[in-house]
Amino acid sequence: MKINGYTLATLKKGQKGIIQSVDASDPQVQRLMVLGLVEGTEIEHTSSAIGGDPIEFRLFGCGISLRQEDARFFQVAPVAAGD
Repeated sequence: MKINGYTLATLKKGQKGIIQSVDASDPQVQRLMVLGLVEGTEIEHTSSAIGGDPIEFRLFGCGISLRQEDARFFQVAPVAAGD
């Protein structure tokens, strides 16, 4: 589902993005949406484990870790620094 080429899995450490669309065909993704991973949410990649999986994100002041496999279901638009 990489329409513009950016998903949560492609954000770099320290980079922010706004979720533009979600591929909710997977039941696991639907559970993540309940946690706030929905269209319009601003999210920041804060860190990742050795090897890059899982990835930790910050949204609404809380941290959440996602597997790369799941992060690919969320298309984002990068937010420019200072926005």
